[in-house]
Amino acid sequence: MAAGLSFAAGWGVIAGLLAAISQVLDGVDGQFARLTGTQSSAGAFLDSVLDRYSDGFLVLGLIIFNLQHGMQGWLLLIAGAFALIGSGLVSYTSARAESLGIGLGNPTLASKGTRTTVIAMSGILSGIFPHTPMIALWYLVLHTNLTVLYRIRLAYQSVEPTQPLT
Repeated sequence: MAAGLSFAAGWGVIAGLLAAISQVLDGVDGQFARLTGTQSSAGAFLDSVLDRYSDGFLVLGLIIFNLQHGMQGWLLLIAGAFALIGSGLVSYTSARAESLGIGLGNPTLASKGTRTTVIAMSGILSGIFPHTPMIALWYLVLHTNLTVLYRIRLAYQSVEPTQPLT
C-alpha cells in the first residue's frame, strides 16, 4: 500500500523499491507460516484479501503517477479502470474456477507476482525513463483482460453442453 501511495506522491523509484520489497515479503510470509506451523485457512484468506488491497493501491498509485506525468485524463481513467478490473478478475477467475472444478490449464504470467514485478520495475526505471509506468499500466490493461477472456473461453470449453454453470 505504501508503494501505491508513493506512486501517487510522484516518487516512482521509491514506489518501485517498496513494491519489490513487498513482493518478496508476500512470497515469504506463507512459507514462514508453513515452516513455523502457524498457517491457517483464516491466514490464507487474509493474505488473499490483503493482496487485492495491495493490487488496488498499486494500480491507483500508478494511475495518479501517470496523470501527473501528462497522460490524458479521460484515457487514463478508462485505462486505469480496465487495469484495476483486470487485475482483480485474474485472481477472481482463478479462485472461482477452482471452486467450480474448472481447469484453467497452466498458470499465466498475469499472476499477482508478475503484475507487481512489472509495476515495481516501472517505478524503479521511472527515474531514467519517465514513461515506464505508463507502459506498465497498458501492460495491466492488455495482459490481465486478455487472460480473463482466455479463461472464460477455457471455462466454456471445459463444460459439457448439457451441464449448467452455477
